[in-house]
Amino acid sequence: MVITFENKRFLVLGAGVTGSAVARSLQSRGGLVSIADDNAPDAFKSEEVNFSDFDAVVISPGWRQDHPLVVKALGSDLPILNEIDIAWQIRADLAPQQKWLALTGTNGKTTTVEMTAKILQTAGLNAVACGNVGDTVIESVDRKDPYDYLVLELSSFQLHWAKDAQFVAAAILNIADDHLDWHGTFDAYADAKFSILDRAEIAILNADDGEVVQRANRFTGRKVFFSLDTPAPGEIGVVEELLVDRAFVADPQEAAMICELKDITPTVPHNVSNALAAAALARTVDVSHENIQRALQEFTPGRHRIETVYENNSVAWIDDSKATNPHAASASLMSHLSVVWIAGGLAKGAEMDSLVQRCKSRIKAAILIGTDRHLIEHALRTHAPDVPVTLIDTPAEYTRGGDSNALMELVVSKALTLAKPGDTVLMAPACASMDQFVSYADRGDRFAAAVRKVVAHE
Repeated sequence: MVITFENKRFLVLGAGVTGSAVARSLQSRGGLVSIADDNAPDAFKSEEVNFSDFDAVVISPGWRQDHPLVVKALGSDLPILNEIDIAWQIRADLAPQQKWLALTGTNGKTTTVEMTAKILQTAGLNAVACGNVGDTVIESVDRKDPYDYLVLELSSFQLHWAKDAQFVAAAILNIADDHLDWHGTFDAYADAKFSILDRAEIAILNADDGEVVQRANRFTGRKVFFSLDTPAPGEIGVVEELLVDRAFVADPQEAAMICELKDITPTVPHNVSNALAAAALARTVDVSHENIQRALQEFTPGRHRIETVYENNSVAWIDDSKATNPHAASASLMSHLSVVWIAGGLAKGAEMDSLVQRCKSRIKAAILIGTDRHLIEHALRTHAPDVPVTLIDTPAEYTRGGDSNALMELVVSKALTLAKPGDTVLMAPACASMDQFVSYADRGDRFAAAVRKVVAHE
């Protein structure tokens, strides 16, 4: 869809980061912009919106499909727009040679797009990670000095609405239950994820993920699978202590070394998988194996992703607050042998039984917080009845976003009584954070602060 901007009346649904960025960009092009958001003081409220006053509607990615304004917008004759496709059109005007690499998945997205951007930058390419990490896509495009490459982290919400953007390559890391409260069914969620391939030249796909493999047939272009096993011709994988490429080589019967396992930090299975995906994306734009290796040697994941905040008396205290669903928490738990597990929050419609069944041998004790903690408690009582479970209520003096850190100090104090040498105290909540915390980062920061106060006595 070709969009004209000047003197067009746009209604932007959502005054958050994405909606505000879209509004600024549209206004800079002569668009007449109004924002609707019941939670923003300077925006239209739902009852104040008259769709006959507008020429197009822009839906921010987090807005549910059953929101009254979204329902009315979809029932109107107005074009329904989204940030990704608007950014794609702006790119055509400002930087038509700019190439987009895209990535989605239930877990590991941010780490992998940051890895990919680091690899491209190490190769001397003018590249940036954007989307759900760093700047929005539209901010990354709408610049006087355009990037040559964008590495986009795209959520299922963004992909649900996007129709026009084209990708040199798109990767799918994994698909597991998440955001079912928004999408309604797992199939609808998976379909949104897989729509990233609809306009991609090359698909980078995780051969170790059964859902990804099963659904890969819908893509008829070039498929490159990566896995933690020995790769077949045309794939990327692991041979002994090496990551090897048999997909982007002159002779697929031969294998080229990408890097050594020890080059990846932390060297845990799901992070090696992330590195394979990042390497494959980089190879689609001809980055050399040598530059990939150098970048991976220098790369460290962002905060709140398997981040060691303190070690003492052979006990590691690890913040994986970004593990906001069972799939991510499972990967984290399986990376350690004896875990005092801190979990709970908003489950977003996910079930916890599969997580506990898979990881019960690694869980020494569980400390549970938040709105849906009883889902995890029930799964533990059912599948791991010998695991001691502690429920921590919210202290009266603690408020979301407030100065008191009493909640996490209670959690850490309890963990300190349970952890013995050789254990890992792991906060991998398997849930979103917004019931008790401002964000997953706030949750992680509060955990780290409590560890410093209670355990390290700083």
